[in-house]
Amino acid sequence: MAHAYTPGLKVSRYAHLERDRRLPLKGDVTVSKGDNVSADQVVARTELPGNVHMVNIAGILNVHQSDVQDTMIKREGDALEKGEIIATAKSLFGLFKSHCKSPIAGTLESVSTVTGQAVLREPPIPVEVNAYMDGVVTDVYESEGVLVECNGTFIQGIFGIGGEVSGTIKILAKDNNDTVTPERITPEMKDTILIVGRIASTELLERAAEVGVSALVAAGINAKDLKDFLGYDLGVAITGSERKGVTLITTEGFGPLPMADKTFALLGENEGKKASATGATQIRAGVMRPEIVIPAEEGTLDTVGEGVGLTEGSQIRVIREPYFGQLADVVDLPPELHAMESETKVRVLRAKLASGEVVTVPRANVEMIEE
Repeated sequence: MAHAYTPGLKVSRYAHLERDRRLPLKGDVTVSKGDNVSADQVVARTELPGNVHMVNIAGILNVHQSDVQDTMIKREGDALEKGEIIATAKSLFGLFKSHCKSPIAGTLESVSTVTGQAVLREPPIPVEVNAYMDGVVTDVYESEGVLVECNGTFIQGIFGIGGEVSGTIKILAKDNNDTVTPERITPEMKDTILIVGRIASTELLERAAEVGVSALVAAGINAKDLKDFLGYDLGVAITGSERKGVTLITTEGFGPLPMADKTFALLGENEGKKASATGATQIRAGVMRPEIVIPAEEGTLDTVGEGVGLTEGSQIRVIREPYFGQLADVVDLPPELHAMESETKVRVLRAKLASGEVVTVPRANVEMIEE
């Protein structure tokens, strides 16, 4: 049987998962190897240096740069309150005083007699990294972070926005082709990961954010709705840093699409269970997919497709027109090159769509759904 490699979208009932949880710079690791951790548990923390502010003391006090040290009331390393006097100069035979006040709360870092300026720094910014998913710490990177592992259901999406969240799986869609309306999202759904079926509209996203839903999982979204919700064109940058009150994961692509049967079924099997999710997406080098992780205690690890790639019988998704977003099963992988309308010759495959139609598409235009 012929086979070929093509990028895959993982949808696994039971898989082994590993996640590095690292600080942006060195700090303190708060757990040990072998510890059981929960998704929201802090595993490492550090502090980022605060923002710097330059204060022109010589100009404010109208003194020469070399005399600035003589005007200082505060010394290097001293803590400062906003509005506190840090330097004073006398004028007109000592009858009047001029004051220089701190524009921030923070620390006096340094004073220069060359430029006549003082460097003030805001308080450090605390940074904490959590475990992201329930699991076990299997490795510790000294002063940097940890490796967390777990087994469970793993579902990758096509596109998403918003950062890491956790919550209970809640199925709101009646089936994988259902269109959920905003009024069906109620306050009791706060902190859940909502499965809404066919498409996520602007109104649905806004309602989810208003209620406090952790994440919204839909088959697709229209580009205009995404722009309206964000307030700007997303472009091709890495997503995941958006702060819109809810994380979005689309499992199939853009536009109104039915959610893949297996994806919807797996989510349904896990309704009521705690899950972790992220909308972070990068489609350039170093591909990142949005994902849903549902830890489980036991099961049989999925190994179908590992090291094999695309074969006859593989389930695929077409990612280019005219069959964009449609799911199909590979029925043939002809080895010879096929001439396209553009007169280029490429490797193709023949696949059976859900409608029963068998079509020929370039292999580069499909994505394998890995099980």
